Amino acid sequence: MDIERHSPSRHTPSRPTIAIVSRGDAAARRDTTAQTSRFVRVFEALAAAGIAAQPAIYDEGFADAVRDQLLGVDGVLVWVDPIHQGKTRAALDPLLRDVAARGPWVSAHPDVILKMGVKEVLYRTRHLGWGTDTHRYDSAADFRASFPSRLREGGPRVLKQNRGNGGQGVWKVEALPDTAQVRVLHAQRGSMPEDIPLDTLIARCEPYFGWGGCIIDQAFQPRLPEGMIRCYMSGSKVAGFGQQLIKALVPPPPEGPDAPEAQPGPRIMHGPEAAQFQRLRRKMEDEWTPQMMATLGIDAPSLPVIWDADFLYGPRDADGADSYVLCEINASSCFAIPDETPAAIARTVSARLQKVG
Repeated sequence: MDIERHSPSRHTPSRPTIAIVSRGDAAARRDTTAQTSRFVRVFEALAAAGIAAQPAIYDEGFADAVRDQLLGVDGVLVWVDPIHQGKTRAALDPLLRDVAARGPWVSAHPDVILKMGVKEVLYRTRHLGWGTDTHRYDSAADFRASFPSRLREGGPRVLKQNRGNGGQGVWKVEALPDTAQVRVLHAQRGSMPEDIPLDTLIARCEPYFGWGGCIIDQAFQPRLPEGMIRCYMSGSKVAGFGQQLIKALVPPPPEGPDAPEAQPGPRIMHGPEAAQFQRLRRKMEDEWTPQMMATLGIDAPSLPVIWDADFLYGPRDADGADSYVLCEINASSCFAIPDETPAAIARTVSARLQKVG
C-alpha cells in the first residue's frame, strides 16, 4: 500500500501524522482508505484538527510492513481486540513496544493495557468506590483449592479470564443444592445455561492461566437485568456514555409463544453532558480515574486516547441513589463510540502531539 513516509530523522512536519491500526487481511490493507474505514468519523475529526491520519491494517502475515509504516508517523492509535477469530495480540504488542521505543507515541501502549485494560484491574482497584467482592486466582491449583468453598458460601459468582473480549472466558456460576453440580452460563453470544460438575467447569477454565495469567472472581450483581452503562473516556475526561440492556449472563426467558425474545437491547449513546449521568461523570473524573492512576502507576499522558469503563448498577443507598460496580475496562479496542467522542479523541491527540513536540 502506498503511504506517505517521514524520514528516520523524525523532523516535525507542518501537519503531524497519525496511523490508526486495526486488524484485517491483505485486501483490506490494500483497499482501506480514511473514507472507507469504519473509523471514518475519527479520521474526519483528526483532519479538522489539522492532523493527517492514515489507516494501518495489521495482520501477522505482513507485520514488518506495518512496523515500517508506524515508524514513519508521529503517533499511533490502536483498535485491535485481545482475541479476534482465534488470533491474539501476542505478536502485535511487542511490535508496538518496539515502535514506541523508537519515537512515535502509541495509544493505548501495551504496557498500559496490561495495567488497566485487563480483568485484573477489578481486583487491584477493588478498594475504590466502584469495587465489589472480588478475588484473584493466580494458578490452576489456587483456583481448584479456593473457588469451590467461595462459591458455596458467597452465592452466585462471575469468573473472568484476564484478557478477552466479546464475553469470551466470562462465566456466571451458581451452586446447585445438594449436588456437586453447578449451573453455568457463558457470556459469549448464543450461550445457554448448562448444569455440569464443578470439576468440569474448573477444567474448562484452567487454560485461562496460559496467556492471561489469572482468573478474576466477582460476586454476581443481581441488578444486571437493568442494564449496563458504558462510560467513554478520552484521557482523564468523560467523552460520552452508552446505555444498554444486555443479554450476557442473563438467563433466557421461558419458552412459549408469549415469551419475550432474549435479545440485547440497542446501545443508546449520549454525550458527556447527559443529565442522568452527571453523578457518574463526577465520580469518574474527580475520584475514580485519579485513584486508579495512583493505584496502577499510570500518569496522565499515558492514559489511552480512548477507553471505556463498563458499570453495572450496584445496591441503592439509603436515599435511593444508585451505586455503580465496575465490570470491565476496555482499552484495546473501544468502538462504537458516541457522536461527540471523535472530537474528544482529536483534542486529546492534539494535546499529546504538542507535548511530544
